[in-house]
Amino acid sequence: MRVYSLVLLIAAVVTYLLTPLARWCALRWGAITAVRDRDVHAIPTPRLGGMAMFGGLLVAFLMASRLPFLSGLFDNPRPIIGIVGGAALVCALGVADDIWDLDWLTKLMGQVLAAGFLAWQGVLLYQLPIAGVLVGSPRTWVFVTVVSVVVAMNAVNFVDGLDGLAAGVLAIGGAAFFLYAYLLTRGTSQGDYSSLATLVLAVLVGICVGFLPHNAYPARIFMGDSGSMLLGFVMAAAAIVVTGQIDPLAVSDRVSFPAFVPIVLPLAVLVLPLLDMSLAILRRLVQGKSPFHPDRLHLHHRLLALGHSHRRAVAIMYVWTAVLAFGVAALAVWSTTTVVVATGVGVVVATLLTLGPLRGRTPTPVEASP
Repeated sequence: MRVYSLVLLIAAVVTYLLTPLARWCALRWGAITAVRDRDVHAIPTPRLGGMAMFGGLLVAFLMASRLPFLSGLFDNPRPIIGIVGGAALVCALGVADDIWDLDWLTKLMGQVLAAGFLAWQGVLLYQLPIAGVLVGSPRTWVFVTVVSVVVAMNAVNFVDGLDGLAAGVLAIGGAAFFLYAYLLTRGTSQGDYSSLATLVLAVLVGICVGFLPHNAYPARIFMGDSGSMLLGFVMAAAAIVVTGQIDPLAVSDRVSFPAFVPIVLPLAVLVLPLLDMSLAILRRLVQGKSPFHPDRLHLHHRLLALGHSHRRAVAIMYVWTAVLAFGVAALAVWSTTTVVVATGVGVVVATLLTLGPLRGRTPTPVEASP
């Protein structure tokens, strides 16, 4: 755990230190989010925060390769090349979009290319870690992998509508996933507790934590598409690695159900972004509009419309993410009954915070998201 904590700290510090440089680049290159009638921010705000996040990710992986505890993970470099290389492609695509506002088809093609590169390097969603059952053909799983990664990238992009929201949600959800992956690796491995999935999740949490001080309300910089797509890509990659690294036959009866959680936990982490994206696409298609047509009806916009302040709306989204993500991850250590009861209590608390008396009286103007 100390080694992973060190990697997390490296990712956080590097990202924090590089973010002012990313902000300077955004101002110099014209990657600035202007103020429109539908927006929350009061002054034009630079984006390109994803550049700093990628810098933190790259340095963290380079430093991890020099640590004896994790050195074995780099014996087969293909998965790491797939993750870091794919992240570089996604970040470059996002930087181009932050500067020049690419059309949706160009972005989609770039996302598919990055996901395809990840699959080409062997990071494939190819098994359900239950009783050693392999489902589908290799071509099927390449397709499923690409679709999963693209959906995750766009889900995070859709939810990135308030200062600190996407980075905080991924930090909280990633922390739950990190703890689960670490505990599951200890429960299924003999002697060697190093894990690529745990390493990737430590880096993910680190870059989110390092970026948050600059992005919390009122934000000095936005992550932009370069950041939101990067976070979605890394989360999807970590989830895919978990399903492929665990030997189902080595899982004891005590942890046999948690071994299936890698399929469910990423959905719990991204449930709010996925729900928001699904509702947005359905809503726009019913109205005869493009799925990428911006509006003011996202989940976080609805919280603002209920009268919550900017900070309170973000905090409520954090609470929902923590309840759902840690609720699923808790299956690794607690009984199903205990987890269901505790999660139920958490849902009640989150609901009271969402609809309770803490709301303000005057709705806040909301920012349109993708």
